[in-house]
Amino acid sequence: MNWVSKFRKIPFWSWFWFILGVIYFVLPLYATLDFSLRMERDTLGFKAYAVAFQDPAFLKTFSYSIMLAILTIIVSVALVVPTAYWIRLRLPEARRIVEFITLMPFVVPAIILVFGLIRIYSSPLEIPFTSIVLLQPLTNFKLGTNILIIGGYVVLGLPYMYRSVDTGMRTVDVRTLTEAAQSMGASWATIILKIILPNVRTALLSGALLTFAIVVGEVILASFLGIPAFGPYLFLLGQHRAYEPAALSFTTFLLTWAAMGIIQLVTGGQSQAAGAH
Repeated sequence: MNWVSKFRKIPFWSWFWFILGVIYFVLPLYATLDFSLRMERDTLGFKAYAVAFQDPAFLKTFSYSIMLAILTIIVSVALVVPTAYWIRLRLPEARRIVEFITLMPFVVPAIILVFGLIRIYSSPLEIPFTSIVLLQPLTNFKLGTNILIIGGYVVLGLPYMYRSVDTGMRTVDVRTLTEAAQSMGASWATIILKIILPNVRTALLSGALLTFAIVVGEVILASFLGIPAFGPYLFLLGQHRAYEPAALSFTTFLLTWAAMGIIQLVTGGQSQAAGAH
């Protein structure tokens, strides 16, 4: 029983803090689940879940947020991967500057970000000293508003996506792979798409999961830009009802953990194989 002996070697205080962390994390979830099952008096049931899922606004807002999350992840990958790759390959001295920039969303609150977006992009872009209008206000039409909020979500998820990709890049010999690919006549696009991306796939999935969670649960940007997203819907639902928001919150948590489990199943064996190689 090797695993028993390994557990016995773990210090007492390590177990203490681990169990304390589990309790701190699990108790609120249990309370949320228990509350969501008590919509009917003196009975445990899933009525709150049935009522919440039957609301047409739930499916509309949740699917809309998923679409925004997918587009945000695509834009983030297209922005972060080439940047992190070029810094690792040619501009290592710029790494601290880029890291500082990616940490700015932790300093600048989302409320300031959304008011800045509204202030700048709610007016038409004109050529100075002329009457020529280059761009209509993005907040005046749905596509423009979607572009604004995706840009805002990319900024909010930038610290997580960049850190994940940068960590993945550290485990890869970028310079050797690039030189080998160039010796075979590969272009820069081919190197990034067919060599770099597959080697940082696990890191990308981790960053994508965090970005997905941010987009689905985000409230401030979607509320002020008037986007019918899941976050504002859940917030407004909580103002008028009690059990349905708890049911939806617990369901969202389960979906997030299911996504994490899928990532582990898809990438776990590949990561071990890569490490062995």
